[in-house]
Amino acid sequence: MRSYDDPCGVARALDHVGERWAMLIVRELLLGPKRFTDLRTGLPGASQNVLSQRLRELERSGVLRRRRLPPPAASQVYELTDRGRELEPVVLALARWGSRMPLTSTGPMSVDALLYALKSTFDPGKAAGFAGGVELRLGDQSFLATVSDGRLTLVRADGAGADAVLRTDTETLRSAVFGGRGLEGIEAEGDLQVAERFLTLFPRPPVSS
Repeated sequence: MRSYDDPCGVARALDHVGERWAMLIVRELLLGPKRFTDLRTGLPGASQNVLSQRLRELERSGVLRRRRLPPPAASQVYELTDRGRELEPVVLALARWGSRMPLTSTGPMSVDALLYALKSTFDPGKAAGFAGGVELRLGDQSFLATVSDGRLTLVRADGAGADAVLRTDTETLRSAVFGGRGLEGIEAEGDLQVAERFLTLFPRPPVSS
């Protein structure tokens, strides 16, 4: 691993998570462990060799660890350590900062990237007086989004007891939230008023000039 050889805390942090793809790997693992194939799906621009190298480096730095799931799965997954999870506020701050930059990419957005876009653009003011839970079923993945007391929580889980369920894909949900398309193209059930209000809680940040 390359080093800045600089005693500043910023440089020392970047010695461990400053290489290309490192912070995006952290983003992909914040909502739970993943197999190598899942990480490749979420980071299609990273070659297999580069992704493997970054995972080894992050493991040596104590940011993540490998774990083998018990049977019948018996597959190896990568998950963040407590030290790695401490990077969540950094990921959110970077997402908020970057969301004000002009959008130049035409590539797809991963499921986890979209969920962190929701977390970074959530507006507590718009959520005033609103409380509810919405299950987001994005392909074969399910997440429970809960809004209460002006706060948003997102967990990878079935939304048992959710007020509404939205079944869709990543790009459709992205357009619904940031393109103002509402429930258009989304299969929704449950309390549709809760679902529609939920989709308005994420204002698109103004682009910096």
